[in-house]
Amino acid sequence: MSLPVVAEWTPSSWRSKPIKQQPNYDDKEELHGVLGQIANLPPLVHPNEIEDFKAQLRLVEAGDKFLLQGGDCAERFQDCNSRSIEGKLKILLQMSLVLCYAGRTPVVRVARMAGQYAKPRSADTEIVDGKSVLSFRGDNVNGFDPSDRRHDPSRLLMAYFHSASTLNYIRASLAGGFADLRHPEHWNFDYVKDKGLQQEYNGLVESILDSMDFFQTIHANLDENSLGGVSIYTSHEGLILDYEEALTRTAKGGSTKAYNCGAHFLWIGDRTRNLDGAHVEYFSGIENPIGIKVGPTMQPDELVELLTRINPDNDPGKVTLITRFGADKVDKLEAHVRAVLEAKQRVIWSCDPMHGNTHLSSSGFKTRAFQKIHSEVTQTLELHNRLGSRMGGIHLEMTGDNVTECTGGSQALLDDDLAEAYETYCDPRLNYTQSLDLAFSLAKSLRSKRKSPLVASQ
Repeated sequence: MSLPVVAEWTPSSWRSKPIKQQPNYDDKEELHGVLGQIANLPPLVHPNEIEDFKAQLRLVEAGDKFLLQGGDCAERFQDCNSRSIEGKLKILLQMSLVLCYAGRTPVVRVARMAGQYAKPRSADTEIVDGKSVLSFRGDNVNGFDPSDRRHDPSRLLMAYFHSASTLNYIRASLAGGFADLRHPEHWNFDYVKDKGLQQEYNGLVESILDSMDFFQTIHANLDENSLGGVSIYTSHEGLILDYEEALTRTAKGGSTKAYNCGAHFLWIGDRTRNLDGAHVEYFSGIENPIGIKVGPTMQPDELVELLTRINPDNDPGKVTLITRFGADKVDKLEAHVRAVLEAKQRVIWSCDPMHGNTHLSSSGFKTRAFQKIHSEVTQTLELHNRLGSRMGGIHLEMTGDNVTECTGGSQALLDDDLAEAYETYCDPRLNYTQSLDLAFSLAKSLRSKRKSPLVASQ
């Protein structure tokens, strides 16, 4: 019996597959012109950086490091400024420092930045002020203002340049010493209402800073072994495949390997992971490490088949499974973990405690309760431990600003507080204090399973 002929993968072979969640551009000529410009522009990240990141993820998969991934639900062009970028960098760095020190767990840092502009939507249209308009799909597709909802190809080019500017400022900030958080003024717990908890947080930070001062006193090389010099990798959901194809490059030197040079790490969303779909086809051919969102609608055997398709060589660190079940459905994750273990698939398990815990508040805002978020993380960690697996990462929607989008946490935010600083265009994010609340709690859990002394990843 002859074997079926498998079509050769190319950066454009996804075009022969059924596709979901794509813009409907009314001017194809304009679209092709924009994509041609993007394809001729320099890559945003280098293939060598992607390979370095893959090496870091192999250490995560082996249990030697922990993956911290976080940032906005959807970036906005208007937030491409130094204050906003610094705020996101600061909270990501501080969370990683807490995990490194209190959890004795080396951390690989990945930002949902420099490209996270597109969002999948449940419907093509929505009702705004009694009128039906095209749904807002993110700044790289259309505007948030109801009068600016045309799917505009020029926004893809704007997304490229905003991503480039963001990435440039990230690199410049880290090179300029922004990651050195040895100064108390970088830490702010004034918003913590529980004075005992505030004292605990300040005490831990003081211990961290004292330890770093000690290493400096004895002339230990803090630039190599602490947050004086770090690496932060970028990520986004690989949603709009026209854009992703335009940023796909083949490595030099005669190699046939294809890299998406728009980010170090991309993930497939829960709405686009169809086995016969265009997104799986595209992701199956790029060298980048990728994430796959896994929720209660995915069957365990479907997950194993998807892993076989995406990572046929079972390379460690290639795939991160980002679970998003919700605090009330974490028990359903067990079947998926068992299936992956039985199939001997090498993956990183990362917990996304955000998307499964969204609800409408009594005050009319879409929100998430910190208690539910914390509960999902705790339950997921315990489930993996019980099954002989490992939760190797966490994936958060968060911001360095003290917005009021999620309730609870050490600020004890209530539904009535949400209107004070509700700024998101899409989903609610943990604010600065809530993000650190989660980091401190997670660090305590990880410390009991630590494998090695404090060494921050580079």
